[in-house]
Amino acid sequence: MKIPAPLDRLRPEAEAALVARMHAVEFPLGSCLFTAGSAADCCYIIDEGQVRVELDQPEWYGDSVLAYVEAGSILGEVSILDGLPRSAGAYAQTHVRARRIATKDLEDLSVSAPATYAAVIGALGRSAALSLRRLTDKLADVVFSEKIPEIDELTARAAAAQRKIQDWPEARVDALLHTMATAVADRANELAEATVEATQIGNVEDKVAKNHLASLGVYKSLVGKCGQGLLSTDERRHVSEFGCAVGVVLGLIPVTSPVATACFKALICVKSRNALILSFQSNALKLAPLVGDILHDALRRHDAPVDWIQWVKSRGSRRMTTLMMRHPGVSLILATGGTSMVRAAYSSGKPAIGVGPGNVPALVAADADLDNAARCIVMSKSFDNGLICGAENHVVVNARVHDAMVEALEHQGAAVLAHEEVSRLSGVLIEPKHGGFASRAIGQSARRLAEAAHIERPYAIKVIVVPTDRISHDNPFAREKLMPVTSLVTALSDEEGISLCHELLKIEGIGHSAVIHSREKALIDRFSGALPVSRVLVNCPASQGVGGLCTGLVPSFTLGCGTFGGNSTTDNVSYHNLFNIKRVAEFVPPPDWPDGTSTEAGMRGDE
Repeated sequence: MKIPAPLDRLRPEAEAALVARMHAVEFPLGSCLFTAGSAADCCYIIDEGQVRVELDQPEWYGDSVLAYVEAGSILGEVSILDGLPRSAGAYAQTHVRARRIATKDLEDLSVSAPATYAAVIGALGRSAALSLRRLTDKLADVVFSEKIPEIDELTARAAAAQRKIQDWPEARVDALLHTMATAVADRANELAEATVEATQIGNVEDKVAKNHLASLGVYKSLVGKCGQGLLSTDERRHVSEFGCAVGVVLGLIPVTSPVATACFKALICVKSRNALILSFQSNALKLAPLVGDILHDALRRHDAPVDWIQWVKSRGSRRMTTLMMRHPGVSLILATGGTSMVRAAYSSGKPAIGVGPGNVPALVAADADLDNAARCIVMSKSFDNGLICGAENHVVVNARVHDAMVEALEHQGAAVLAHEEVSRLSGVLIEPKHGGFASRAIGQSARRLAEAAHIERPYAIKVIVVPTDRISHDNPFAREKLMPVTSLVTALSDEEGISLCHELLKIEGIGHSAVIHSREKALIDRFSGALPVSRVLVNCPASQGVGGLCTGLVPSFTLGCGTFGGNSTTDNVSYHNLFNIKRVAEFVPPPDWPDGTSTEAGMRGDE
């Protein structure tokens, strides 16, 4: 194997000594080479494949990718030189073949051949310096560049396409929507498999269901509706409302549901005659052309301009996304992602529709149907390995039915943990550096997490339930958990249960959703009135309920949290949120309006 620069400048004897200490290793796609905060025990020469370097940060929705390391590069040499823990994690973006140089072998070399050791360390230092130079050049581009040609081109083409289709009649648009939705649904399995392969989170079966809801489910909610022009007329008030497109919409796509969210946003933008530019998170970028080409084929079949729907093709960065959000050619931002990304959208100076994190509490009242409640919770929290932001993150159970509820949960395949098991699971899930959940645990199956924590049950574990009585910001289990893990909190009464649900929402997830399992209408009403949420689900699974799969809510993959959560709407966002609404008001004289006078005179109050 070739020695990469600058190691290729070593003298032959030094190169031979170094090669003798290299060990060939392979990493399957998605596997971890090292994690942030780990000890600097080696560095790698990447011979084949690509490695993703990213921060391990609490807000996992955000795009935390720092760089992509290609074949012919050295990875991890900085920590070898400074002896400090890794500042970022490294993950195989593709199948990777590499050669490992252990720190211990270098230390042995310092004793057996000091001159060779010095030459190798010097070469690693030059490699680190070159990496720093590349980073400096990239930083200069980020800080000083305010224009990116790709953005100008995308927005100009989108605006031109939008002008061509803004007057399309409803029947023509609905026919196009049917073709788009059917095309995605027909390839739902393929798209689901590609999503799991690219992101390494979630599971194929449930992503297939997501893809069907985002395509045919959303289509059924749109067909026959009015997407432009005259929306309504109030004969009594003599006011008519007309809808017109906002223009070019920038759709931010999260890694948790990239294909489904992209399809959903495409359908609602087409229905409302808006052009759409999709911006995928880095980990899901390879999915953009896959779903984009399906949508483009549908557009061509209906003689629609393909620039009606576009996507950013280059690897993004937060700076690039920020410039896109501020671009004068973008009319509205449809932001689905982490808190920092949504805040950036709202602070961009452009109109934005954003969402917020979920941290959904589910109250199990004393009169609840416990078997149904347990079935719903396990069905919901296991769906797509817990990636739905509206899933039950907490089960708040009345003490009178605590033991029976635990039994019901276990009967449905949940593992309710003992104290020592909670400790072992915490070691697997929680990143000591920032006290949040480690990215490696996000979207993984309950079985995989249980195995890592040496948790066993005589049945297949679908969901892990963590008992906790500490509702505080410094307890990760009191926060959102994008994995099939939920906490179990005991309340002395139903009324205390409502209060505990409120406390959990104040930590995170305020404005999103809450669930209650009860037969008592008065209690359901008190629960609904007390909690600052946009959706209250009654006796149903939250993951399936918030998006309209098993409720009457509008099918949506963008769930507003209202002013509770710093958003502009509490809606399940759909096409109707993408209008400018014009109101045409006719002259209606007030009761005491003088007869036989001009409008101007009447407004002056003249006789």
